[in-house]
Amino acid sequence: MTATTADLQTENTERRAAVVRAASVTALAIGVFAPILYYMILHWKADANYSHGFLVAPLALYFAWERLPQLKRAPIDPTWWGVVPLLAGALFLMLGRLGVELMSMRIAFVLTLIGILLLTLGRSPSRILAFPLLFLFLMVPLPQSLVNVIAFPLQLSAANLAVASLHTLGIPALLEGNIIHLADTQLFVAEACSGLRSLMALGTLGVVFAYFFRKNPIERVVLIASTIPIAILVNAFRVALTGYLTHRYGSAAAEGAIHQLEGFFTFGLAFALLLIEAWLMKALWPKSWREKTQWRSAA
Repeated sequence: MTATTADLQTENTERRAAVVRAASVTALAIGVFAPILYYMILHWKADANYSHGFLVAPLALYFAWERLPQLKRAPIDPTWWGVVPLLAGALFLMLGRLGVELMSMRIAFVLTLIGILLLTLGRSPSRILAFPLLFLFLMVPLPQSLVNVIAFPLQLSAANLAVASLHTLGIPALLEGNIIHLADTQLFVAEACSGLRSLMALGTLGVVFAYFFRKNPIERVVLIASTIPIAILVNAFRVALTGYLTHRYGSAAAEGAIHQLEGFFTFGLAFALLLIEAWLMKALWPKSWREKTQWRSAA
């Protein structure tokens, strides 16, 4: 009994020492990356497309805290495999510095955290904290070059769908690139109206919603993937609604508070569609199938 108690005390001491090492090295990494993180926060503040970044880190901390009981039971098994993400993080940091590419330097921070966790705590704690760590990638803004590649097709698709909707309502509209010509005025579907903002925010919201309210991995994947078409369709609806209001009430309907209100309304509509989809999956998919696939994933 004495030997067992001594072993437990030794194990607890080693566990506490490993946690202290992990926390200390993590704090050191945060200090090293502090300038990069600071300018990333400024990016969130300046660009509304990434304002959801302010929620990502607190949510990741909550997800980690929720796993605390599992972490207390998990064995501490440090592994040298942690060197791989650490080297990858160093490479991304170096490439980002040389090429003045912010996304690479910000990704390097998350890779460094993953490496530290593997090196100090091991595979089991890293597996438990995998989701919170991967969730942190959602806080990293995309480079403007990639945004331009993504945003312009979204602008064109939103404009095309909006013009088709206006024609269905009997409103004359002519599409020229990303400019919609109406009878008395024209609408310019700018990058801000491409739907990228809704896509980023709804995608993050979809991940959080799937995590909290769906345990089956297949349902989670379907919900998260569906945020892409939902965001595109809802943004096209917003452009069509702007065109309709502009046709009826003049160009003032496409500006100021009314335009902002349309944005809030359409994002609420997108989330409502996500809720309806989740309800339909629960209602239409057999419970036995959901339990079966959940058991397989757990196994």
